[in-house]
Amino acid sequence: MEIDIQIKDTTLLPQECIDFVTNGSAGGIAVFIGTVRNQTKGKKVLRLDFESYQPMAISEMKKIAERAGKEWPIQKIAIHHRVGSLAIEEIAVVIAVATPHRKAAFEACEFAIDTLKETVPIWKKEFFEDGEVWVAAHP
Repeated sequence: MEIDIQIKDTTLLPQECIDFVTNGSAGGIAVFIGTVRNQTKGKKVLRLDFESYQPMAISEMKKIAERAGKEWPIQKIAIHHRVGSLAIEEIAVVIAVATPHRKAAFEACEFAIDTLKETVPIWKKEFFEDGEVWVAAHP
């Protein structure tokens, strides 16, 4: 299994992840793209700031990829996350998974994003018109 893990402070390009995982023996490629939405619980969001302890975050993201590879027949997986200040509609995370068949690709991709949100030390601050709040703080 080949793994591409990146934390970037520049625009994420989903096609980079797709290009990395594409290969002749993959019958299924699943891609998750997480973007900044314009509201949370009815409150207008102005922007999000992401911070990370990058050495640990990269290590945890690699563990997620390795765990997924033990559960599903992953050929290649890419997990890219953005840090810094992101505007509405900007991409915060991209995960691409290539497997021989579609079902495994979908399941592995869902596992990767769900586990990332639970375990990776990336913190998100939401900015509203009337203040800001830290959310999704992980270990």
